[in-house]
Amino acid sequence: MLVCDAGRCTVQGPLTMSNVTAVLEQSRALFKGPQIVVDLAGVTEVDSAALSLLLEWRRLAAAEKRAVEYRNLPANLRTLADLYGVSGLLPAS
Repeated sequence: MLVCDAGRCTVQGPLTMSNVTAVLEQSRALFKGPQIVVDLAGVTEVDSAALSLLLEWRRLAAAEKRAVEYRNLPANLRTLADLYGVSGLLPAS
């Protein structure tokens, strides 16, 4: 589930192959403003689809000349990003 307010979004629950398409579609209507901060503290489960989703959000934001920042990346998501060599593409604080 994705909830956004004034450029700050929180993700709750799993981000896996079973739901990332729905979360991506939901985000298209909710991501607003020049800077988007996505808090992943509430994410309970991830797989490689979650990593793809974060990279897609980055790509979409760049195409619209906006910035996206990720907060509270789960450790297992960081591990996947390191494994695939893309951790430098995930702007995190």
